[in-house]
Amino acid sequence: MSKPVFRFAPSPNGHLHIGHALSALLNARAAVALDGRFLVRVEDIDQARCTAALEADMFEDLEWLGLPLDEPVLRQSNHFPDYRAALERLQDMGLIYPAYLSRADIRRFVQATEESGKSWPRDPDGAPLYPGDRAVLCEAELSDRMDSDAPFTLRLDMGKALARVGADLTWQEAGSEGKALFDPPEAVAAEAANWGDVVVARKDTPTSYHLAVVVDDARQGITDVLRGQDLYHATSVHRVLQELLGLPQPRYRHHRLILGPDARKLSKSNDDTSLRSLRESGLTLTELRRRIGL
Repeated sequence: MSKPVFRFAPSPNGHLHIGHALSALLNARAAVALDGRFLVRVEDIDQARCTAALEADMFEDLEWLGLPLDEPVLRQSNHFPDYRAALERLQDMGLIYPAYLSRADIRRFVQATEESGKSWPRDPDGAPLYPGDRAVLCEAELSDRMDSDAPFTLRLDMGKALARVGADLTWQEAGSEGKALFDPPEAVAAEAANWGDVVVARKDTPTSYHLAVVVDDARQGITDVLRGQDLYHATSVHRVLQELLGLPQPRYRHHRLILGPDARKLSKSNDDTSLRSLRESGLTLTELRRRIGL
């Protein structure tokens, strides 16, 4: 039986915070406990926000955490052809379509719908489901956008995708900490329909997080995906993509989140206190481990 393979996959689009430290340390600890491997993957699809300087800072943080790096480190920016090939397979199945509505278009449409007294469905993250171009734009407006080479996303037709993979799709959810690591996984129903037609690529980028993560996990032979509880429901989407692309199914483990004073999850975009600043203020690794419950 092959050894388990875990991974920590940060994006160098800001500095790591203590929530990242928890995830990285849990993955490394699980790999040791289960006699497996621990890999680091750099998720740098966003070439505008991900920089070499931030990546260097990220690796300094990981070194301070005492995490071993299994070289070579996979960088998503080196694998755009692989994501494009996966996208083309989905297109050949007739499961992808271009979507021209902007976030502002969707927001206005949903606001008008709800102001009229009707509800509009939202995905597990709270974002409104995509209404479809023709629910918002007339044929002339849609033609103008297509002819003018306007920005668009490529979306997965979830109805067609689920018809292809079947409605009884599940994932294997196992424990994430302590003795629970050794518990047998339990089957969880994948409810991907709740996400609607998710984005799988953009006009200038041949992938999205959903598509890239399943391709990368398969490429690296990841057997155990241990990540935050905030991505629990997204696993449904990933299982659909794995089935469509014929990719292996890892075990999933979703760990607790570290929340801020206002009970929201920590985020780089909200300028939450970074590991770097905590280190510079004198925080020791022992103190950090105590602070995050390890």
